[in-house]
Amino acid sequence: MTGTRRTVEVDPVLFRAVYDSPASLPGRHRWQTCESDVRRIEKQLGMPPRTIGAPLWVSGDEPDCPKCGRRVNWLDIVSSALAGVHDRMMIATVILGERRYVNTEVPEAIPGVHCVDCRTPIVGLRSFKCHNWAYAFEALDEVRARMTGLPAPAIPAD
Repeated sequence: MTGTRRTVEVDPVLFRAVYDSPASLPGRHRWQTCESDVRRIEKQLGMPPRTIGAPLWVSGDEPDCPKCGRRVNWLDIVSSALAGVHDRMMIATVILGERRYVNTEVPEAIPGVHCVDCRTPIVGLRSFKCHNWAYAFEALDEVRARMTGLPAPAIPAD
């Protein structure tokens, strides 16, 4: 890598203007995480089934694992991140939350990602994002509480 990786929160209006289209993703290929792998992500994170409803986009120079041929996606990124980089609550907040983040460096390969099935290092992923614009903040609190096994916080009546 040529520079320091930095991730910063950006205003939702700016995020949508620049990053809303999958065409903004770097790399030769752009694809979505398949439904069955989205369900596996929910299971890994301890989320209730069907919590993630947004498309989980990935981009890169080579979409498939060079060893087993599996289509690489968010499942590989999440599995790799859970192996010592991020905790599941942080990942759930990024996927379901209302804040949007971008990396500030030129998009080189995402470091430390391995195929979830055969553990081969994946070197060609460039970017990943999700579009969960409509997820209610209260619903995020409920999901996070269920992930910890605690009762969900009471939502005040209007």
